[in-house]
Amino acid sequence: MLTISACALAMAMPQMVLAEETAPREDAGTGSDLEQARAFLEETEQELLAFSNEASKIYWINSTYLTHDTNALAAAAGAKGTEMSVRFALEAAKFADVEGLTAEERRKLDKLRGGIVLPAPTREGAATELSTIATRLQSQYGQGRGTKGGEEINGSDIEAAMGTTRDPELLKEMWSSWHDNVGAPMKDDYVRMVDIANQGARELGFKDVGAMWRSNYDMPADEFGKLTETLWQQVKPLYDELHCYTRGKLNEEYGDDVQPDSGPIRADLLGNMWAQEWGNIYPIVAPEGAGDIGYDVTELLKSEDYDALKMVQTGEAFFSSLGFEPLPETFYERSQFVKPADREVVCHASAWDLDNKDDIRIKMCIKVNGDDFVTIHHELGHNYYQRAYKEQSYLHLDGANDGFHEAIGDMIALAITPDYLVEIGLLPAEQVPSADKDLGLLLRQAMDKVAFLPFGLLVDRWRWGVFGGTIKPDGYNPAWNALRLQYQGITPPVERPDEAFDPGAKYHIPGNTPYTRYFLARILQFQFFKAACDTAGWEGPLHRCSFYGNEEVGARLNAMLEMGASKPWPDALEAFTGTREMDGTAMVEYFAPLQDWLKEQNADKQCGW
Repeated sequence: MLTISACALAMAMPQMVLAEETAPREDAGTGSDLEQARAFLEETEQELLAFSNEASKIYWINSTYLTHDTNALAAAAGAKGTEMSVRFALEAAKFADVEGLTAEERRKLDKLRGGIVLPAPTREGAATELSTIATRLQSQYGQGRGTKGGEEINGSDIEAAMGTTRDPELLKEMWSSWHDNVGAPMKDDYVRMVDIANQGARELGFKDVGAMWRSNYDMPADEFGKLTETLWQQVKPLYDELHCYTRGKLNEEYGDDVQPDSGPIRADLLGNMWAQEWGNIYPIVAPEGAGDIGYDVTELLKSEDYDALKMVQTGEAFFSSLGFEPLPETFYERSQFVKPADREVVCHASAWDLDNKDDIRIKMCIKVNGDDFVTIHHELGHNYYQRAYKEQSYLHLDGANDGFHEAIGDMIALAITPDYLVEIGLLPAEQVPSADKDLGLLLRQAMDKVAFLPFGLLVDRWRWGVFGGTIKPDGYNPAWNALRLQYQGITPPVERPDEAFDPGAKYHIPGNTPYTRYFLARILQFQFFKAACDTAGWEGPLHRCSFYGNEEVGARLNAMLEMGASKPWPDALEAFTGTREMDGTAMVEYFAPLQDWLKEQNADKQCGW
């Protein structure tokens, strides 16, 4: 899922600093350093607001009318956004040590200074070299090919094939060819890119790029690293049980020669090129009878004559039941609900805020099925977040941290429980499944949500080590596979040479996209969900909770949403959950029935690796 909010659009789009090609604005002139810093912030927010209102419309048109010309307009807007972010980051760095700034003003300067993912130093030629390398890395990934049965296969097709193929020799071939062909050629470029970007980060006042990324979480960079490890340790016992059970089922499927019943899991057997989500192999691990839960949301929607519009209106009604104001008429007039028949569009679901006020929209190609029904609720969660913080100043038009926005959408998606379906008249009360059906549903969720956690953590763990210098170029690949073994308990299907570059086979590495946000979102969605259920007075199993119709939940949720990024994330978290600490125990509670069942299934097994 994706959100397009104005501040995120202008601040997150640039992937590098083209410092030598930008010119700082003219000196603000007379006045103290404090006065100049405040004048800089005021002018910057005005300029960014005007740009974002223009650029978001260009990107909307490009996404809903894909042509050569709209691609060109979007590229031009992206170049302009990059130039602005570079200029503002360099200027913000000059004011980093000014005395007398309020906490809010300092947060804004830090957001500008640390908002560029990959900074270049200002020395001549550095920005051009960094831009060339970053572009080449992304192009190499996009043009990457593997093989299946000796035949060449592109990235999207090989990813899909990893989810459906069960032949271990074909899986090994696809995994190995993708990592060899895509990752290995990138290594020299990646080493050089790290060196240049670290120089740029130091010019902006950071120890290295990893420290710059970690500085965006309202705490010292090293403290944030410790926090993510604490969260992982809270959920690790649940993951360990899932790993043990899944390994046993794979051993039954493939035998000892392919997957032993002890030690790590072979990475290519988990239904995903990176073993990050395991849902594709659910049929292999599903408990007997798990497929029959008593109802099918797709069939329920069709039996009640739902179409795309009615699905969206039902999603809106969920939020209205919590006390939120109705969506504006323009939402229905301007959103893309179904794929147009006369043109090419981007169908990937996304939520948009085009004017920082009320022009919120979703862009989807809705089909009448259960998956899209859930996605609609998720995307609307983003829209209501965007509208809630619309009164904030420009640099605060965003989630409290980069994990919050996605977690809100996911929290709303978790609320589509059988009780909710009964409340809205989709599911007859007598068809609510009994508790014994929950295990299959929870296991299916866990194969994606729980299985993802260690991978969501280790991607940036590796990069922090690379940027910080504790992982040297000759140790890139050994360190990557050591982290995958340590956190995920997986091992490559073939021996990997030290000179390989397996991290490059994951898009977010050559694409330079920070990854910890996805780990945080997986944790926070359950913490938010539990807070809503506690406020609603829910007394049953957490995974069955429904807070539909509870306006107290809506009021507490809105108190967090309307803060946007104006306060440190612990303040926003406290407004809704009553605590200032991110906490993984809500996720553990949600999956508690599954964890108990997994322990029973694993009783005679040698768990761990």
